[in-house]
Amino acid sequence: MISTLRKIPALLLPALLLTACGDNGVSEIQEWMAAVKKETHAVTPKIAEPKLYVPVAYTGKSELDPFNPVKLLAVLARMKAESNNGLRPDMDRRREALEAFPLDSMKMVGTIEKNNIRQALLQIDKTVYQAKLGNYIGQNFGMITKISDNEVEIKEIVQDAAGEWTERKSKLELQESKK
Repeated sequence: MISTLRKIPALLLPALLLTACGDNGVSEIQEWMAAVKKETHAVTPKIAEPKLYVPVAYTGKSELDPFNPVKLLAVLARMKAESNNGLRPDMDRRREALEAFPLDSMKMVGTIEKNNIRQALLQIDKTVYQAKLGNYIGQNFGMITKISDNEVEIKEIVQDAAGEWTERKSKLELQESKK
């Protein structure tokens, strides 16, 4: 028991020493914070008054809806009647071999001349076809209008969004071979 009593002061001494060193400048920081709080004044800007809401009555309710499908069909029919330009592809003619392929699948790989008639060499997959001026080509009723050493010019007849037939020019340019 005596040895236990001797241990108590030995345990209390470090605890007392630690409590004496416990401030570590905290009180100094608290004093500084209190001084800054006294000097600093919070500034809050005034909020503007909300704008007065004035409701507006909707007067378009009695008018015709611009997105009404009946109205759109009527306008498209009127436009078609006014602009009937007579341009349309010949649906009764016999189809040519190159009309089975879209233009973006064709490559111009060269030209040849037979009996003073220039012909374009067009490659589709691994097959090469010959095409001359006036041949039909592509899936949009395209007709070859010009063949030069570097390109084939094509006039296509396509339908626009209103169902009108219009002309569109396209071309196939010579593809350089990669060696």
